[in-house]
Amino acid sequence: MTGPGFWDNKEAAQGVVSRLSALKAIIEPAEELCRETQDLEDLFELAVESDPDELIQLEKDLTSLTKRCEQIELTGLLSRPNDTKNCFFSIHAGAGGTESCDWVSMLLRMYTRYFDKNKYQYSELDITPGEEAGIRSITLRVSGPFAYGKLSCETGVHRLVRISPFDANKRRHTSFAAVDCLPEFEEDIDIELKEEDLKIDFYRASGAGGQHVNKTSSAVRILHKPTGIVVQCQNERSQHKNKASSLKVLKARLYMLEQKKRDAEIAKQYGQKGEIAWGYQIRSYVLQPYQLVKDHRTDYQTGNVDSVLNGEIEEFIDAYLHERAKDRKNETDNKG
Repeated sequence: MTGPGFWDNKEAAQGVVSRLSALKAIIEPAEELCRETQDLEDLFELAVESDPDELIQLEKDLTSLTKRCEQIELTGLLSRPNDTKNCFFSIHAGAGGTESCDWVSMLLRMYTRYFDKNKYQYSELDITPGEEAGIRSITLRVSGPFAYGKLSCETGVHRLVRISPFDANKRRHTSFAAVDCLPEFEEDIDIELKEEDLKIDFYRASGAGGQHVNKTSSAVRILHKPTGIVVQCQNERSQHKNKASSLKVLKARLYMLEQKKRDAEIAKQYGQKGEIAWGYQIRSYVLQPYQLVKDHRTDYQTGNVDSVLNGEIEEFIDAYLHERAKDRKNETDNKG
């Protein structure tokens, strides 16, 4: 990074900076914990000899240190090759019509609050509004330490049960939305895109109306003919930048598709998502007739629904990471 010309290629330089941040997020907390553990040990020896009252404060410090140690242990569970990468994070409405589009809006609020609390940076790549209310689908680019590793734990169908605000009879409705997460790869990813395999369309990005409506066709939609995968991006005013972002997402999706064919673990992970409807949900958010959020993969649950919808989802992610590590260990033991 201190070498001449490092910032000549801004995009490549940014990739190095991101990798540095990811490594620091692993190493620095562990080094700090080691230093504080040694300090605590020294203070304990002094307190035993001269100040027994100090032991009460040291016990509190030890509790705090133990919690931080548990967080570092969780970081150790994020050991897959792509876990440290930034990601493309998508939410799509499923069965339930307008209800599901509104549910996507609620999930978007939940996740952006989680991003803010964890100091993740995020930007909108593409959004399709719902026909009457809410959002039909949205894709974000999320960057920060272990962004893909943590957010990939949210991949799957999320189910909401509540009294519908769109039903004049105040009946209870069930809505579904699917969350998907792809790692963002560097330019050197080994995926070849042939020009004849791509159908690229340019169109005017949607806006708020009036002076905000785009006058040029800057939004980009790309169809990969052999697989039928479609990606689009409209957040930038530059057609060139939107095309570059779309190609990045397409490469990520093609890479994961190849991994899915070769890697049974990833195939299992994506297979869990299934159809965006009843019977495939990974998590249920029940607001009526009682209040409960339950993850069906780990059985972790909480009655504090408001807290969860305000972005407090770390416990669900932690529980899934532990469950995944346990499954991996069992698979290894069975092979042994």
